[in-house]
Amino acid sequence: MAEATPETIYLKDYTPFGFQVDEVHLTFHLSPRATRVVSRIEFTPKPDAVDRSFFLHGEQLKLIAAKIDGQPVSPDVTGQGLTCDVPSTPFVWESEVEISPVTNTALEGLYMSNGMYCTQCEAEGFRKITFYPDRPDVMSTFTVRVEGDEKVMLSNGNPTGSGDGWAEWHDPWPKPAYLFALVAGDLINHPDRFTTKSGKDVELNIWVRPGDEDKCSFGMEALIKSMKWDEDVYGLEYDLDIFNIVAVDDFNMGAMENKGLNIFNSSCVLASPETSTDANFERIEAIIAHEYFHNWTGNRITCRDWFQLCLKEGLTVYRDSQFTSDMRSASVKRISDVIDLRGRQFAEDNGPLAHQVRPESFQEINNFYTATIYEKGAEVIGMLKRLVGDDAYAKAVALYFERHDGQACTIEDWLQVFEDATGRDLGQFSKWYSQAGTPRIKVTDDYADGTYTLTLEQSTPPTPGQPDKDPRVIPVAVGLLGQNGDEVRGTEVLELTEAKQSFTFEGLPAKPIPSVLREFSAPVILERESTNAERAFLLAHDSDSFNRWEAGNTLAKESRVAMVLDGAAPDADYLDALTKLVRDDSLDPAFRALVLSPPSQSDLAQTLFERGHTPNPQAIYDAAETFAQTLAEALTDSLPRLYADTTVQGAYSPDAESAGKRDLNARILSLLTRLDSGEAAARQYDAADNMTQQNAALACLLKAENGETQSQAFYDQWQGDRLVMDKWFGLQVACAAPEKAASVASELTKHALFDMKNPNRFRAVMGALAMNQAGFHYAGGAGYKLLTDNLIILDALNPQTTARMCSAFQTWKRYDSTRQELIRSQLERMLATANLSRDTNEMITRILNG
Repeated sequence: MAEATPETIYLKDYTPFGFQVDEVHLTFHLSPRATRVVSRIEFTPKPDAVDRSFFLHGEQLKLIAAKIDGQPVSPDVTGQGLTCDVPSTPFVWESEVEISPVTNTALEGLYMSNGMYCTQCEAEGFRKITFYPDRPDVMSTFTVRVEGDEKVMLSNGNPTGSGDGWAEWHDPWPKPAYLFALVAGDLINHPDRFTTKSGKDVELNIWVRPGDEDKCSFGMEALIKSMKWDEDVYGLEYDLDIFNIVAVDDFNMGAMENKGLNIFNSSCVLASPETSTDANFERIEAIIAHEYFHNWTGNRITCRDWFQLCLKEGLTVYRDSQFTSDMRSASVKRISDVIDLRGRQFAEDNGPLAHQVRPESFQEINNFYTATIYEKGAEVIGMLKRLVGDDAYAKAVALYFERHDGQACTIEDWLQVFEDATGRDLGQFSKWYSQAGTPRIKVTDDYADGTYTLTLEQSTPPTPGQPDKDPRVIPVAVGLLGQNGDEVRGTEVLELTEAKQSFTFEGLPAKPIPSVLREFSAPVILERESTNAERAFLLAHDSDSFNRWEAGNTLAKESRVAMVLDGAAPDADYLDALTKLVRDDSLDPAFRALVLSPPSQSDLAQTLFERGHTPNPQAIYDAAETFAQTLAEALTDSLPRLYADTTVQGAYSPDAESAGKRDLNARILSLLTRLDSGEAAARQYDAADNMTQQNAALACLLKAENGETQSQAFYDQWQGDRLVMDKWFGLQVACAAPEKAASVASELTKHALFDMKNPNRFRAVMGALAMNQAGFHYAGGAGYKLLTDNLIILDALNPQTTARMCSAFQTWKRYDSTRQELIRSQLERMLATANLSRDTNEMITRILNG
């Protein structure tokens, strides 16, 4: 059975901590199994405190000694922390605790990764380091001394001294404990410098293990670009003398924005042409930017409580999306973001795990690091900017930094600066933060005597705990096209504020063709009756890149739905439009690659479900295979020429133009492989001098079940590189036929290089299985059982990763009764596991009961 039912925490119960923390001094005596942490913390009681009880969080700590103002005390200690009688005047708390980093497989607090000490304290990991009020609204300056045998010892802030076996750091900027960081180990730095616009010289370092120093240049370039961009676009300068990044092999997340000492999953910072794909390079650039941007939106201004998590994450995701748009292609970035949003967040919004952008309760905060908090939170920022305009947005954000620097804030604080800067009432807009679910907008239109009327009707389906929804403010960007394809009305943002609302356009000589929700101006589902002819027209003529792609994507989806439900052949008109577009060399290769990317099988399953059909994963897979084969045959005469024309010659560069061309080339190669049994892919594999082309060729060959030789060669070449081997593990499962996916994944868990304790390796196999929709849901439930078997084992080691992987089951109620019963039995089996973590217990309970 699970641990005792965890306490539910509610936003409405928030009470400030009764003490101000004036200064924190920490000393670490490092030892793998017996690290001693000595703390000296200065507290001042708050005169207006509602709650004066002195409680310090602490978990898995062995208390050695405790003192108040130098006098020993005997606090009451539980598994969650300690309480103690304290003076009513300022006092100094001292404690010494012992922890065991080497046995900390949960990767929270202070732990060891291949002999290196490192920390992860967000959200509540600091309480596993020492006793402290571990909550984001408690901010203080930190001075840290690290003692040990390690070559390099790092912490937050600026270095203040070092010697044989010790180093000291001081962070002058008050911060909550979740931003604390410490790293110690045998590391090598890749250095550089940056001069801020005010002339401040900043030392930059990326710290890596020996052997990885040749994979840091791109990450450093991305960091410098991020620092410059934040100055140019937001006027924000870096505020310390040094900025450190450390690459860590074992890490639950992508990266962490600790003040002045960012800790990164190695996969999110190490890059070279030989070992990293174009997608890796772009992801690294975005994540480095994201964590750096947190220096202001998250660190200098943090969140008052964890219910406000979207305040720092949604805003920072929006900022890193702006950055990538400026560095690469804005239109391609927007389309990619929407594909990701629909694939992850829409599924969350329309299932048992639906929750508000700002939740009102939780049991385990780690379970709310979700697509809703991050990606939908960013979409809300984007809508706000679209509604108030660029100038007003800049004015309001500047006021936010001026008013709240050094504070722990709320969503209300954020919205208030916009109201003060613009005079606009955002009361209704705030419902985006308080109401879960994805709104639907039904669109109808009418034309008479030169007047075109567009009627929009919004509704949001019930979600767990929220059966009824109020209308929201929804910015709907609309353009109108004439019958010849010319734009007769440019983009105009319509503000939908009522359940049903009509908008008129005068002086039009003929009924126009509407282009609705341009640039995906709001995270909604659009419902509008249309024809394939109209979609093909928009695909050919729309000036808005997103809606042009959307027209093609909808055509593809409708064609596949008809194939699944009626056994229809691929739509001839769509095939014709697609083949013409693929051959159009005047179009951006990255855009052509996106148009060639079919709707995901999960997206098709959700579409069928919403239309009242029970999706059959195998039928969806078969339709996708049939369509791809038909497209390849339709392009038979063009594929060799297209493949040759899109093959990038010369030295590898990760720039956006080259990456877009290689992406299109890979999609052409996948079609060509269906016709030549992998001959071109085999030649590309042999000739490849970069991972993008090598990985793409191997994927094509494995998909064609003709890549055994290349797979072994890939393994032999890269078995010593842990990040490349993650690719190898993932490809085996992702490219496996549905009937083989579970058995392939099962065999890989027995492989000598499979390490369940490493989140990257676990996700490479089990994440790929969950993403292989037809394989995971293959009849009989072998995929369900395999994932559950491994999650049960992992939960005892790493509850965070386990809980997040449980989301693979969140769509279980959309499938047939047999599959539902198979999944239910596995979820109930997991729930009955002895000592199940509270992280996993909450996730499974929500999935079962939602």
